Amino acid sequence: MEKIYDLHCHSTASDGVLTPTEVVQRAYAQGVNVLALTDHDSVSGLDEAKIAADKCGIDLISGVEISTQWENRGIHIVGLGFDKTHPKMTALLQQQADLRHKRALEIGDKLAKVGVENAFAGAQALANGEVTRAHYARYLVQIGKVSNDNQAFKKYLSQGKSCYVKTEWCDIPTAIDVIHQAGGVAVLAHPLRYDMTAKKIRQLIADFASWGGDALEVSGCGQTPDQRKQLANWAKEQGLAGSVGSDFHFPCCWVELGKSLYLPTEIEPVWNLF
Repeated sequence: MEKIYDLHCHSTASDGVLTPTEVVQRAYAQGVNVLALTDHDSVSGLDEAKIAADKCGIDLISGVEISTQWENRGIHIVGLGFDKTHPKMTALLQQQADLRHKRALEIGDKLAKVGVENAFAGAQALANGEVTRAHYARYLVQIGKVSNDNQAFKKYLSQGKSCYVKTEWCDIPTAIDVIHQAGGVAVLAHPLRYDMTAKKIRQLIADFASWGGDALEVSGCGQTPDQRKQLANWAKEQGLAGSVGSDFHFPCCWVELGKSLYLPTEIEPVWNLF
C-alpha cells in the first residue's frame, strides 16, 4: 500500500485553528503516513508536533512556509527536511517575525481609522504567536463586521483594500539559499493561487528553478486533473520534482489533510530528495 504524504499544512503556530498536536492527530485519522507542518515563517510548532507524531506513528518532516517577494507579489516557498536549529534559518525566521509583527500593528492602526478600535488586541487574543491577516479576519467575524473570513479579506484586508499593508519580505533566492544551508529542499507553493496568467506562472517557475529551487507543489486539494497535469508538465520543463500539500488551515468540506494528494507517475516525488 502506498504511503499518503501531506507536505503543507498549518497549525496555531501561525494561522491555523488546530494545535500542532490536533493537526497530527487529524492527519493520522485521515490516513496520512508522512506529514510536514509548514507554518508561516515559524517552526515553533514542530517540537509539539513531533511528540504527537511519534505517538501516532506518523513520520514528521520539518517544514516551514516562508513569505517572499517576487516582482511586487507575495510568493510562498516551503522548506522541507531542514535543521530547524540552523543559525541561518533561525536568523531569517526572526527577521520575518519582526516584519510580520510590524505589519500586524500597521493593520491594526488602519482598522482603527475605519472605525474598528482595538483590533490588534482582538486579533492577538485569537493567535498563538504572530498575528496574521487571518487572525484579523476571524476577529472581524467575531465582532460582526463581516459574516465570514472571505468577506473580511474582500472588504478590508486584501491588496488594494483600505486596511491592506504591504510588507517587503525576503526575496526567493534568499529563502532558497537559507533552506539549502539548513540541509532542506525548497518547494514553490500553490503556483495556481497567485492570480497570475499562465505565462507569468511559468516565468515564476523558471526563475525559481534558475535560483536553485528543488520542487513545485503539483498536487493540492480541489484541483482538476488538467490543472495537476499542467503543473506536472511545467515542473518537468524546469527539472523540478513534484510535491503534494493540502494547505490545511481548519476543518472544512473542501480542504482536508491527505485528501486526493497524488502525483502524476511521470514526475519525481520531492520525498526522493530528502
